[in-house]
Amino acid sequence: MATLILLRHARSAANGAGTLAGRSPGVGLDETGVGQAAGLVDRLAGVPLREVVVSPLQRCRETVAGLVAQRGLSSVVEPDLAEVDYGEWTGRKISELVEEPLWKVVQQHPSAVVFPGGEGLAQVQARSVAAVRAHDRRLPADAVWLACTHGDVIKSVLADALGLHLDAFQRIVVDPCSVSVVRYTETRPFVLKVNDTGGDVSGLVPPVDAAKSGSDAVVGGSAGVSESGRG
Repeated sequence: MATLILLRHARSAANGAGTLAGRSPGVGLDETGVGQAAGLVDRLAGVPLREVVVSPLQRCRETVAGLVAQRGLSSVVEPDLAEVDYGEWTGRKISELVEEPLWKVVQQHPSAVVFPGGEGLAQVQARSVAAVRAHDRRLPADAVWLACTHGDVIKSVLADALGLHLDAFQRIVVDPCSVSVVRYTETRPFVLKVNDTGGDVSGLVPPVDAAKSGSDAVVGGSAGVSESGRG
């Protein structure tokens, strides 16, 4: 019942080349991505992170390296937040993949997709949602933690938090080094931010009474992050 910052890794060499990296080894950040990762220290300066969880892949570990070093933390590697296993699609150009018959299914009916020689998107959502909820349950209600993972993984977690069917997850945009935020409670998740590529996010720190009032939606709308009242 804590607050989760979902961080997509910064721009990778594969992003810049227009290829589907998948789980290919040795895919690190490009020059733009290195700059994006360096900016995380200032972007998250006002957020007291309790834990940083990371996909096993190099581009995610590189994205949070400076942040965890500055905080004196150690990253927790979570295999269930790894990139989608795209199977035979791994390493191919996106421009080629759009010509595949399966591409239309990926766009319109992703819950039915199983990548040839890889895994299905429904499997991805099941493992990633289970992983973030398991980590979240171990933390107190006032904790903020960060998970650095991949675009389709984050979109599947956000779809679950929003109560959307997986077939709607392609409507969600998650850019490199963007921040999306979910606050889990006993009765429902609250989605506080999606695809934020801007600056300071310190307003996401939970209020001191989060454990007592965090499960209820505010009738009439929130009073804002600077207000402690409800209603």
